[in-house]
Amino acid sequence: MAGGGSAIRGSRVGAGPMGEAERGDTAPRQRVVFFCANGHETATVFAVEAAVPEAWDCPRCGLPTSTDVNNPPPPTKIEPYKTHLAYVKERRSATEAAEILEEALEKLRARRARGEVIF
Repeated sequence: MAGGGSAIRGSRVGAGPMGEAERGDTAPRQRVVFFCANGHETATVFAVEAAVPEAWDCPRCGLPTSTDVNNPPPPTKIEPYKTHLAYVKERRSATEAAEILEEALEKLRARRARGEVIF
């Protein structure tokens, strides 16, 4: 017969979780509340000796948060995907692009004049 069993096998009724006497004392803690631009509050607990971060991500909407209720950080700007051509246009002017194109075309014309196969 297969055992269906209990998930708490080996414990007795009334036995509570391990107490501090068996694990040691917990570190002193502080509760820090963060606020996002959508008005959400996020309470997080840190050890007293731990450094509290300046910003935290809101678990409800994902926006950045801060501890200043009157001045939460603005939403981060999400830039759209840029193509390779967009990055090239940022680095080169239109005259530089025309010069590079003309140079490449001259090379192709020279190869064709010599009878090379171009793919």
